[in-house]
Amino acid sequence: MTKPLVGIVAGSKSDLVVLKQAELVLKRLKIPYEITVSSAHRNPEKTREYARRARERGLQVLVAGAGYSAHLAGAIASQTLLPVIGVPLSSSPLQGIDSLLSTVMMPKGVPVATVTIGPAGAANAALLAAQILALKDERIAAALKEHREELAGGKGVNRKARGKR
Repeated sequence: MTKPLVGIVAGSKSDLVVLKQAELVLKRLKIPYEITVSSAHRNPEKTREYARRARERGLQVLVAGAGYSAHLAGAIASQTLLPVIGVPLSSSPLQGIDSLLSTVMMPKGVPVATVTIGPAGAANAALLAAQILALKDERIAAALKEHREELAGGKGVNRKARGKR
């Protein structure tokens, strides 16, 4: 089995529903990944250990998604030098604005790339992870190019939406 290159971390089991979009993109691009549930607040030791050991286990990019103002991505970024992509989720009464702000507002020196709120953000996080990996992997670069061409031609993920117009 191929070692995972991308780690997807959900703050709770309910967050997995949205992060499934990241999983679908990585599967489509044939990028090995792993998924784990680890809350920065409910199990901080597990989260810290996951982030600290990610690189030595072969991971190259981390995608972290959590709702409310739980800042899973920031907690992970503080424990690793790997690129971290934060996915704000809309599970709170503020419809994800709190999650967006807590993900994007990182102090100088500990960056987190942040994508849009919800399922589109999860898909874009996986695509951004693929773009990072494609810098050193021509197979992934080719898969991304094909994906973009399909989007431009009306094929792929937007096909059903186009047919409903």
